[in-house]
Amino acid sequence: MKKLLFLLLGLGATTSLRADVTADHDKFVTRVETCEAIIREFQADPATAIPAEVLQRAKGIVIVNQIKAGIILGFQEGYGTILVKKPNGHWSIPVVVHAGEASLGLQLGGSRIETIYVITDEQTPRLLFEGRFNIGVDAKAVAGPRVAESEKWNRELLNTPVLVYPKQKGLYAGATVKTGYITRSDAINRAFYATDYDLPELLYGEWIKIPVEVQPLMAYVTQLAP
Repeated sequence: MKKLLFLLLGLGATTSLRADVTADHDKFVTRVETCEAIIREFQADPATAIPAEVLQRAKGIVIVNQIKAGIILGFQEGYGTILVKKPNGHWSIPVVVHAGEASLGLQLGGSRIETIYVITDEQTPRLLFEGRFNIGVDAKAVAGPRVAESEKWNRELLNTPVLVYPKQKGLYAGATVKTGYITRSDAINRAFYATDYDLPELLYGEWIKIPVEVQPLMAYVTQLAP
């Protein structure tokens, strides 16, 4: 009787684990597809499009979608996708991250904020190796120039470690900003890529077969920033 009970408990735990893995897999796909839609929408509108001159300098791109929490201008819950350009010049597979506590005072109305971070150096993405990266604190972050803007883009601006592109008006190029933090979401990435590897190995390694679900985002980022 005890053996049967242990067997049933084991089967129940296995079924629950499989359900969790399936849920994380589906969650990953939804988040990557949402982030792909965000960057495509940004680039389709001159008012939000990131200039080619900026994208050519990109060593990493983070696409973030955050949900408004509370009635004041704060965004605490959200997710994003990060890709990095590896030393061989190829873009990495996308890795899902958690994004929180973003606050941009000019963001009025609506219940979510979409932001793209263009990282211009190779060291900044590695801040996530420690688990948490505070944008505008751990690395300088400024509002990036847009296609529709007429400001001169100087080398100092374009060399800022993080260029921030929120979907909002009134934030002029070069304005220093702090936009919350990004943390790792290792469990969801392990479930999708069916591996024990975590963020560092997924971003910079060559061991993962590229799933079909992430290929459209990778192809689009490669097209924007070859």
